[in-house]
Amino acid sequence: MATIKNNHQKITPFLWFDNNAEEAVIFYTHIFNNSKIGIISRYGENAPMPLGTVMVITFTIEGQDFTALNGGPQFTFSPAVSFVINCDTQEEIDHYWNRLSAGGFTQQCGWLQDKFGVSWQVVPAILSELMKGGAAKASNVMQALWEMDKLIIADLEKAYNQ
Repeated sequence: MATIKNNHQKITPFLWFDNNAEEAVIFYTHIFNNSKIGIISRYGENAPMPLGTVMVITFTIEGQDFTALNGGPQFTFSPAVSFVINCDTQEEIDHYWNRLSAGGFTQQCGWLQDKFGVSWQVVPAILSELMKGGAAKASNVMQALWEMDKLIIADLEKAYNQ
């Protein structure tokens, strides 16, 4: 028997939307670089959604494959699952923070929920290094983190160096 090679990632996040999966996918692919919309399948006749409504839409952002479903209002998003965006610069943090939080709401420590209810953590990539400086330095960084919604790299570095 022939083996078929699959070049796709092993695990793909699958996001359940009420009826705005296509709008969400367009929103995300306009925010992130290296993004594209993939396959779109639509509901047919005698389906739980109107004929022609997007059923499933695949998309890629920054090399990560996702699938979105218009499944109805039975399930909603929760902050118990979030996506972390590791940012190299403050400009990158600002970009993702401002765009993803538009129409949603922000929370402490770099967390936000976008207008679709999906939770994101917009964090500096250097954060793990700032937490390695020993108990006192890590405590200073955590204290600074708790006082911020959008994370400011310079303020975290300042807390680390106290």
